[in-house]
Amino acid sequence: MPLHCWSSARYVIPLPEAHRFPIAKYALLREAVLARGLVPPEAMHEPRRAERDLVALVHTSEYVSRFERGAMDFQEQRTLGFPWSEELVERAFRAVGGTCEAASAALERGLAMNLAGGTHHAFADHGEGFCVFNDVAIAIRMLQREARITRAVIVDLDVHQGNGTHAIFADDPTVYTFSMHGGKNYPFRKVAGTRDIELPDACTDEAYLEQLERALPDVLREARADLVVYLAGADPHEGDRLGRLKLTNDGLKRRDAFVLDACRAIGLPVCLTIAGGYGHDVNTTVNVHVNTVEIASRYAA
Repeated sequence: MPLHCWSSARYVIPLPEAHRFPIAKYALLREAVLARGLVPPEAMHEPRRAERDLVALVHTSEYVSRFERGAMDFQEQRTLGFPWSEELVERAFRAVGGTCEAASAALERGLAMNLAGGTHHAFADHGEGFCVFNDVAIAIRMLQREARITRAVIVDLDVHQGNGTHAIFADDPTVYTFSMHGGKNYPFRKVAGTRDIELPDACTDEAYLEQLERALPDVLREARADLVVYLAGADPHEGDRLGRLKLTNDGLKRRDAFVLDACRAIGLPVCLTIAGGYGHDVNTTVNVHVNTVEIASRYAA
């Protein structure tokens, strides 16, 4: 059975020259996954545009309206990290759609993936850190509304803490938020999750994996979840401009395999998102994401 993926790669946003956000990685990732035969063309889907009422399960109506109309002021756009454009609006809704569809498919197939998403810095009433809407939170709320799940666990292994996700679910015992991230990295004002592990700068494979292997089994047991949403960030990689950690390609492959093994061992379906990655060379980041897809494709088979 092939791994089913959703890609919003064709929804490109106009950015100033030398902007730090690697918008090109999404098309490169889609092309590489198809070229290597990791996902057959019929299992590579374009996401539907998320309905506004779906986004409103998490985000305030006032924020969604202001974003749609382009009524965000300079400071809001600066906090978000993107200049507003109609293309940004379309991409934001499509990326949410991809995670919602992948999460739904994961319940049916055991594993599915959005080749975007993991926009975990988005709060209910504003976006920040290149994150407009919190796709993971929206997907979980959608499945809860449909009574397809009761509880969920978020395994966030992006190098940056998912402060927006933690804030959204702060008072909700049905969603367990677990994050391993750089302690001295962005966001500099963290929001407590259910369980946070702060890593030192220059953390290596063995130190990272030791922490993960010790924590994750307890997280999955305590969460008592019906679904895992895994943010498989590429930015812990040693070649990342913003990561400050020292994980190798091999270490990140071991990370992904360990997470999927742990979930499979107790029969938990997994929805993957790619989250962040900001390599000095965009191809370095794409390679990390491709490795995640390759490992996931083995578990889907």
